[in-house]
Amino acid sequence: MKLFILAALGATFMISDASADQFGVAAYYHNPNHGGLIAAHLTLPFGTHVRVYNLDNGRNVVVTIVDRGPYASTGRIIDLSTVAADVLGMRQAGVANVRLELVQ
Repeated sequence: MKLFILAALGATFMISDASADQFGVAAYYHNPNHGGLIAAHLTLPFGTHVRVYNLDNGRNVVVTIVDRGPYASTGRIIDLSTVAADVLGMRQAGVANVRLELVQ
């Protein structure tokens, strides 16, 4: 019984963490296997739709998680496709301060 309660509590915390907005730095990359509005994230499930807000200029875009990353310990929380980076207006700078919001 105790194990079930702890498992249920753990699931509740995981769900609430997954639905919370994340703030950090985004960069972009090229994925030859996928095109379009895609992104890489370390923990979100593949197929998850995320709205990415560029806090530097107010633009936003919805991307689909299709890859894992970023792996560099630079404070980045997401790597965006070049197409998504163009929509957000961040290609020239290379990085942007962003907020991630799960799309339900």
